[in-house]
Amino acid sequence: MALAASPEVLAFRVPTESGKALLVWGLEEGAESLFSAFSEFGLLYSVRVHRNAAVAGPGYYALVKFYSARDASRAQRACNRQRLFQKSPLKVCICTRQKAFQQQVLALRSYKCKELANYYLGFNGWSNRIITLQNISGFDLENEELGGLPERQCLKYLCVVEVTLPHHGICTRGLGIAEAYVENGRDPLEFVMKTGNVQKLAVEKALSGAFQKILLIVLENGKVAVEYNSAQEEPIDSLTDEELRGLIQVNDLSLEQLNLEEEEEFLSDFCFDEGHLLEGRQSN
Repeated sequence: MALAASPEVLAFRVPTESGKALLVWGLEEGAESLFSAFSEFGLLYSVRVHRNAAVAGPGYYALVKFYSARDASRAQRACNRQRLFQKSPLKVCICTRQKAFQQQVLALRSYKCKELANYYLGFNGWSNRIITLQNISGFDLENEELGGLPERQCLKYLCVVEVTLPHHGICTRGLGIAEAYVENGRDPLEFVMKTGNVQKLAVEKALSGAFQKILLIVLENGKVAVEYNSAQEEPIDSLTDEELRGLIQVNDLSLEQLNLEEEEEFLSDFCFDEGHLLEGRQSN
């Protein structure tokens, strides 16, 4: 009797674990069809296509990254040595991390969080709202005349967003801070545009922060459970809306801790299944 597969835990983080990335080589061209072909097996974090080095001859290779190691494994088994969308067969192998040290944990950007939530929870499975969006630039935008501002001014906004999963009884909050410099504070157009951009970025960071406290538990049959990640709990989770709007202190907050950066993938970070590589060379 076959043992049931263990549930897979997915966080709203950049997938860096072993087994979630595939190396695809033997591409005849930088095919747009690559994304469509592999997305049939699960949600993709990224697809990056590169031209072969000169010593390897003409053609392309790609690094395809899934959120789920289970989906990546199914895709590898189904697509290796298959033609799919081109005349010659593709070669596909699973990548594992080469570096022994622990990888930096990077939060997903807000649009990636939305993609992941929509895929596993459905478009109606979650909602979000802005609790507060505060100007913490050190001056009052409403009462200060533009003519009185210095020529180079730092704009800084703080935002708190709440994410609710009604079907799972979970509610989380995230805090985001964004800043930008207005080079000419006396230029109304630049000032308004920079203000809008900073506000938008603060909201996006706060939304991403709220999703960091959610864990998706994906079962073999495709059903999804949700857990609250208490390790990510913050003081803002226990405050009322009124307390958040009136009592947030930002003097001790570090922008460095709240900056969200995306990972860059390098082939030197991965190693590949030697058996697949040898088979690929022999079949050429």
